[in-house]
Amino acid sequence: MDFDIAIIGGGPAGYNAAEKAAENGLQAILFEKKYLGGVCLNEGCIPTKTLLYSSKIFDSFKTADKYGISVNGNPSADYPKIIKRKDKVVQTLTGGVGYKLSSAGVTVVKETATILCEKDDEIQISAAGKTYSVKYILLCTGSETVIPPIKGLSDTQFWTSKEALESTELPKSLAIIGGGVIGMEFASIFTSMGVQVHIIEMMPEILGAMDKETSAMLRTDYGKKGVKFYLNTKVTEVTAKGVVVEKDGKSQTIEADKVLVSVGRRPVTKDLGLETLNIAMKGNGVAVNEFMQTSHPRVYAAGDITGFSLLAHTAIREGEVAIHHIAGEDDRMSYKAIPGVVYTNPEIAGVGKTEEELTANGEAFRVLKLPMSYSGRFIAENEGGSGLCKIIVNSNEQIIGCHMLGNPVSELILVAGIAIENGDTVEEFRKHVYPHPTVGEIIHETLFS
Repeated sequence: MDFDIAIIGGGPAGYNAAEKAAENGLQAILFEKKYLGGVCLNEGCIPTKTLLYSSKIFDSFKTADKYGISVNGNPSADYPKIIKRKDKVVQTLTGGVGYKLSSAGVTVVKETATILCEKDDEIQISAAGKTYSVKYILLCTGSETVIPPIKGLSDTQFWTSKEALESTELPKSLAIIGGGVIGMEFASIFTSMGVQVHIIEMMPEILGAMDKETSAMLRTDYGKKGVKFYLNTKVTEVTAKGVVVEKDGKSQTIEADKVLVSVGRRPVTKDLGLETLNIAMKGNGVAVNEFMQTSHPRVYAAGDITGFSLLAHTAIREGEVAIHHIAGEDDRMSYKAIPGVVYTNPEIAGVGKTEEELTANGEAFRVLKLPMSYSGRFIAENEGGSGLCKIIVNSNEQIIGCHMLGNPVSELILVAGIAIENGDTVEEFRKHVYPHPTVGEIIHETLFS
């Protein structure tokens, strides 16, 4: 029952770190109370993107005539079959995670783990009545959906992302509370399936801290598709008929068959036993340094539990940094170029600084931007589609931000992220040769705008 390291949580941070630990010669044990793959793989990133891809194909059929393709009859979506495929994808990938951990020699315990105490330079952990001794701990417990204290909400059968992904029946209308990433992705899915979608957002614009210009363009796109947006609007009550909202002192009821709550997520830190080791907190999350160490030198944390990024790709890198530090490698976490992507149709992505952030901080910058239509490949594949590529540079002409709207920007944003992380200047990055014709050429063209 003695191990070098215990990883608590089997999501992207946890299972990748466990494999990395084993590769570095550490005897690793991973505790997961629910299912391997965590929220991301089971009720978040992967199942959502699977449904989004089905809805994107459906959209393609509906607009096929724009590309000279005739579809006999009206295309239809078999939603139960779409959900069944989503379940199959998740099952395949969770099975792959289990196989990967087993092959690496990681011991997996599917139980809730709690830190008991520190004794003789080892930390003791309890799970299902058994005690385990370890030298190091990596906390990867992830996050959970925030349920706001809205009047009447608890008396209705509302959805969170979990229920929205499980339902095989489509409502006629859907009210989404929260216009962030999760809200917009579900809006994309259900709008494509013919559901009337209403999005209620307290802020002046959707998508939170993302670039406001591209966010507004995406909102305009979805407005044309029939999505109704209520910005600067507060939800005051949820009833059997729908959602009661208030704006500028005026109240109205948005009627909807189903309500989806997507106002954000918070770190899972309860019942871990953090207090036994006096682990310091920062806001709702666990405080860490650039090596992902907590206030206890042999306890590390990665992923949503830190309350910082709440993105799977950030979590994976943070877990890697933690394992490298334990193994004696010189590696530090950098947050300069963490990409953010919304997998709507069209996609929106950003990395680095935004204009709004720089303006608020009083930092000098200039903006280079071009419509995506400057890319021949984009025009060929996006009939009538709009888009934008925006690159932000500082006073030293270094690239410090990039924000894009259009397909497939989720695959392109990394290019700008590399430039930002490396501190490249506009002149330096202009010298790279892009394959032609590609949508990615828009980054190169924008640097000359």
